Amino acid sequence: MTSKKLLIIGVSLAGLVILAAIAHYAFRVVSPPGVVPGVASGQAGKGSVAVRPAGPPGGMAVSVETATVTAGPVREEVSAVGTSRSNESVVVRPEISGRIARIEFDEGKPVRKGQLLVALDDSVYAAELQQAKANLALQSSNYERTVELARDNFVSANAKDQALNNLRVAEASLALAQARLAKTRIQAPFSGIVGIRQVSIGDYVKEGQDLATLEDISSLKVDFRIPELYLTSLRRGQSVEVQTDAFPGKTYVAVLDAIDPLVDQNGRSLVLRARLKNLDGALRPGMFVRTRLIIAERPDALTIPEEALVPVGSSQYVFRVSDGKAERVKVETGVRRRGRVEIVSGLAAGDVVVTAGQIKLRDGVPVRMGTGDDSPGAPAKVGKAAPPERRL
Repeated sequence: MTSKKLLIIGVSLAGLVILAAIAHYAFRVVSPPGVVPGVASGQAGKGSVAVRPAGPPGGMAVSVETATVTAGPVREEVSAVGTSRSNESVVVRPEISGRIARIEFDEGKPVRKGQLLVALDDSVYAAELQQAKANLALQSSNYERTVELARDNFVSANAKDQALNNLRVAEASLALAQARLAKTRIQAPFSGIVGIRQVSIGDYVKEGQDLATLEDISSLKVDFRIPELYLTSLRRGQSVEVQTDAFPGKTYVAVLDAIDPLVDQNGRSLVLRARLKNLDGALRPGMFVRTRLIIAERPDALTIPEEALVPVGSSQYVFRVSDGKAERVKVETGVRRRGRVEIVSGLAAGDVVVTAGQIKLRDGVPVRMGTGDDSPGAPAKVGKAAPPERRL
């Protein structure tokens, strides 16, 4: 072999060695933390990789922030907007035409059930009543004389039946006159507060004309809608919290009273009605209200900060600190409120979970509860547990 060929072979071998060295160095630089080239976890094979616990070189602990799993009351609720309505509401209207003789109520003031509100001129109806009474007295006397004559066989049975029929017609006429006279007196059908009247004394009104409104506001009905998916969670007697802009910061407690059997096909929602005591009369019908329907209450539910969750696909995980090391735990979550999430399973009260620094953790990695700075010489601070909230 000539010296020229040997030189070419030597240069080629040297180049291959240099390229292999460069490729090996580049692979080490771009490999993610915890990946070691050349060895598979639990298996031997060419070109395979193994996952090792991530963390600082030399087994140094990873600095993380933590919080403690706390137990406390959690409420599952549905928020909605609604409208307040009177317990009873009616528009006062006359059943007959006539001229208003008296108005016996003050606008905006309470009235009792059966109290006289408006009296129409009853002179004609009173005269008809007197006529009916006189006719009844006459027919009653005729019937008594006919019965006596029939006992002695001076009149026929047909005459007796005719006298009885005339008596019954007179009685019906009297009842009709009394009913007509009674309709001139418009009374309150229930106790409540009378609204602003629309008429004055001396006005001639027709049957069905609006005179005033009568509202019973000793208790209010609150109507609101929620999505149909909550149908199986509803039952009468559930608590409903009610708030209104007229009284900011004040919460009223109502009770779910009725569930409409028909689902609104336009919005696929359920119409609910709650009942609210309003003895002081502060709330009024027609007000815009915000409602929170309490579906369920759990007094000892476990909660953690939301930032402790590590989603993996459709599952949720957290890193629990046990004996100074990180342990990845799968959890099931419940309701979320104000930055905290309910833990249904996977953790126990008093467990310490990582809330910051999870990206650097794997199972079994040593941790120290601090500021999250894992640089050498960084001061370690013990993480404080998040204070328990009174409710979610």
